[in-house]
Amino acid sequence: MSAEYALHGTVAVITFNNPPVNGLGLATRTTAVDGIRRAQDDPDVTAIVITGAGKAFSGGADIREFNSPKALTEPTLHTLIRTAEESVKPVVAAIHSVCMGGGLELALGCHYRVALPGAQVALPEVKLGLLPGAGGTQRLPRVLGLEAALNMIVSGNPVLSEKLPALFDEVLAPNADLVASAVAFAERVAGVRPLPKVRDRQAGHPDANAFLAAARARVAAAAGPFPAPLECVETVAAAVTMPFEQGLAFERERFMHLIHTPESRALRHAFFAEREAAKIPGVPADTPRRPIERAAVIGAGTMGAGIAMALVNAGIPVTLLESSSQALDKGMTAIRAQYESAVGKGKLTPELLVQRMALVTGTLHYRDVATADIVIEAVFEDLAVKEAVFRQLDGVMKPGAILATNTSTLDVDRIAAATSRPQDVIGTHFFSPAHVMKLLEIVRGRATGSDVLATVLALAKKLKKTGVVSGVCDGFIGNRMIEQYVRQAGFLLEEGCTPSQVDGALERFGFAMGPFRMSDLAGNDIGWAIRKRRAAGQPGMTYSKVADRLCELGRFGQKSGGGWYDYRPGERTPHPSTEVDALILARAQELGIERRAIGDQEIVERLVYALVNEGARILEEGIALRASDIDMVYLTGYGFPLFRGGPMFHADTVGLRNVLAAIEGFAAGRHGEAWQAAPLLARLAAEGKSFNGG
Repeated sequence: MSAEYALHGTVAVITFNNPPVNGLGLATRTTAVDGIRRAQDDPDVTAIVITGAGKAFSGGADIREFNSPKALTEPTLHTLIRTAEESVKPVVAAIHSVCMGGGLELALGCHYRVALPGAQVALPEVKLGLLPGAGGTQRLPRVLGLEAALNMIVSGNPVLSEKLPALFDEVLAPNADLVASAVAFAERVAGVRPLPKVRDRQAGHPDANAFLAAARARVAAAAGPFPAPLECVETVAAAVTMPFEQGLAFERERFMHLIHTPESRALRHAFFAEREAAKIPGVPADTPRRPIERAAVIGAGTMGAGIAMALVNAGIPVTLLESSSQALDKGMTAIRAQYESAVGKGKLTPELLVQRMALVTGTLHYRDVATADIVIEAVFEDLAVKEAVFRQLDGVMKPGAILATNTSTLDVDRIAAATSRPQDVIGTHFFSPAHVMKLLEIVRGRATGSDVLATVLALAKKLKKTGVVSGVCDGFIGNRMIEQYVRQAGFLLEEGCTPSQVDGALERFGFAMGPFRMSDLAGNDIGWAIRKRRAAGQPGMTYSKVADRLCELGRFGQKSGGGWYDYRPGERTPHPSTEVDALILARAQELGIERRAIGDQEIVERLVYALVNEGARILEEGIALRASDIDMVYLTGYGFPLFRGGPMFHADTVGLRNVLAAIEGFAAGRHGEAWQAAPLLARLAAEGKSFNGG
């Protein structure tokens, strides 16, 4: 976690060595500043090169230090940059692989920059609800110009080094020795005086005022609830309207403002939560993994076809098995249609379409999947059907193959018991559309091997998905919690709401889609089947009967032209339904309920706190390893608003005592049996603690 110092002739080379991305934490900053000062004091040193070991120049500031004393402990990142910039000997940044955030800000403070092609260069702070806080908004416009710099800073997206010639004094050949080339460059400029400083340049633009006005309008329209993008525009504007030091002070002020916003806290929580999700107690990072070179998918329906596409998109050949030629042809046609649509939208080349379709092979015979390294079952959500599939797989799959079930609610241990190899069985709950949705809920059975779990976690990463591990229970993490959310939505209909009112309240809260629009999209018959199954196992669980009666009318959602809403032919736009309104009123009258006006706050609290309360039970039972895992499930799979950080983080933000008080209030009303506070929630609230620590 330091910067190493070495002499290459008359050039001092300072190398960051803080894996994995050479973050500029306090220890690294300290040794880097010491190295620059040591080189300054050595009369034999004529120039300085700064580079990074391993797979990065530097990924930037260590965000674990944000809001901590370390961030303000000298030397700060500002001090490191100023030390390089004020060096009386030339400082050359030698960049490779990754140069982001504070790493790029440091490079901009150096006198010269050389780079290998292919390095990813970015100021991604906006993705954490922040802006570059160490001079990035003031120096980058002075190098790239106002427009290019603003686009990089507002988007936060990486740009390849070879596409930024204005940023570098030299872009090397792909196979060049970076350090040797940087040392040679440093020797050539060792005698140049005065030393060039980015701060002395002007951030010009032919018509800065008009450009900035247009940028403000464009960014405001796209920023949504996040304040950081507009703050980025204003700080970049300061590079034109203010002297350098004044602009730097303004940037710092706006950075400190943003770091305390709830939106930035939520984004940083999600950033760390995604990384924590891959850390499983008892399954260290060096756990051996089984090779996944070939896969099979059982079932070519919507989910099976989507899973096959997710695998193929990652370059993994797939054998797709169905029970009939008609079903198989339908699945293969659906896959081709998806790829052809992507080609039509310019998201895929015709060549890639051909390559990907060549990776999918259809079959009607189990023997043709026998050599796959992993087989993922995606058949109808019925335990007996899945057990039958796994008995067949047990008979044909090679030893060591991973047998995965895509069940969304069923008992993975019972499915595993249908085989002679339960250690090879695991749940892989994909979310539809499986080739698009980021979440993969990984269900660890009682006998699932550690190597199987490690392999599937690695596969999730290869598929560009967030893998979150769950224990075995009905519905796992996401669907077990959503059941309580949907129950409350149904009760609200009986008590006075319409579907559009409930959906509107949740969408104004920030959900991508309210519960009734979501149900219409997924298919109301899916929830109906789950309720029927649960009625036998949980006879005391109460639900609104409106949803069942809706299904009895054949209103299954968009696919049937009507659900909670009416849908016109060829459209997905939901229209309020007089038939549904009448159904709701009839049920309320049947129950003798006097319907009342219900506001957004009650709607949101009842649905969101129902998630939180069940999430607390899941945590206490050990079904989820940590509260942040629950948040990742809801951020990546259920459309929970990112700027609120997930249900458990949102509860922490509101304060668990306030959440508990609201739940206790709901428990005193109608359907109070649904509102028994989870013991963990009650205990943490009493202790003044939170789900995510503290």
